[in-house]
Amino acid sequence: MTVSAANSALWLAVRVALMLAAACHSSATGAAPPETARLVAVIYPDIGEPYRAVFSRIIEGIEEQTRQRVPRFAVGASVNAQELSTELRRLDIRVAIVLGRNGLKAAAGLDRDIGIVAGGVLSLPESPARAYSIHSLAPDPAMLFARLKVLLPATRRVWVVYDARQNAWLIKLARDAAKAQGLELVAHDVEDLRSALQRYQDILASADPKRDALWLPQDSTSIDDAAVLPLVLQESWVRGLAVFSSSVTHVKRGALFALYPDNAELGRRLGDAALAYLSTNSPGSRGVLPLKEVLLAVNVRTAGHLGVEVASRQSSFDLVFPER
Repeated sequence: MTVSAANSALWLAVRVALMLAAACHSSATGAAPPETARLVAVIYPDIGEPYRAVFSRIIEGIEEQTRQRVPRFAVGASVNAQELSTELRRLDIRVAIVLGRNGLKAAAGLDRDIGIVAGGVLSLPESPARAYSIHSLAPDPAMLFARLKVLLPATRRVWVVYDARQNAWLIKLARDAAKAQGLELVAHDVEDLRSALQRYQDILASADPKRDALWLPQDSTSIDDAAVLPLVLQESWVRGLAVFSSSVTHVKRGALFALYPDNAELGRRLGDAALAYLSTNSPGSRGVLPLKEVLLAVNVRTAGHLGVEVASRQSSFDLVFPER
């Protein structure tokens, strides 16, 4: 064998060894090999800050899970679904991860042979929810109630005001979660802000601060930042009633605590769901799924006012208000 032939044979052997090592690493870690990741694309809203940064972090998590940069398509409220489908076919995309309402709207016009994994939405009517597997931004009630019992173990009853058109699916989960925690859930369905305001006034007048707490879900009908939230936070402070939330902005303004999205972890979950879809050619369970990839925000001033000891726990909080 000549020196040149020997070198060629050695180089080939090295390349084969590196390819085998990469394949073994992908199998051992459960991550997708690069050729699989190319079959996944992301469709997300063409939107300004601060929401753009949220979607960017979710996409980073998706790429970490798939171990490759994925094709990205920013879409507005109106999108040419035919052109988008043509481009996805050209790239041999098998599964599209669609984010936000614009992404979900675009998904409805794509070719039927393109699988859909949806995320980054708060709530939506039940009919489109049945078509896909949708990873919501609404924190899992089971996780909220578990955190409530850690901070306020004497709590026995949780009040909530909600619009069934947005959150019937969430309250159904919440009923089971409350029962598992030994809590009574008192849920009031409202259809407009005026009736919501009346319900909150009734709750604040009758709730027992020693055993009750008020949950503020993400619900555009039952809670708004201008009229309802200031009233609820002011009156709950006066009465010593614990208020917890599904929105971190409520904690900044005085709610005791909230769970909010860990966007990178959510992205990894969506990436994992897309890879599972590729391997099974099935979306798995359809419908809206609650957010389990969460971080914890606590208002220590409110905690002190309510007599909740948090000093020894602060290392476990992801965000603390008031900010120092």
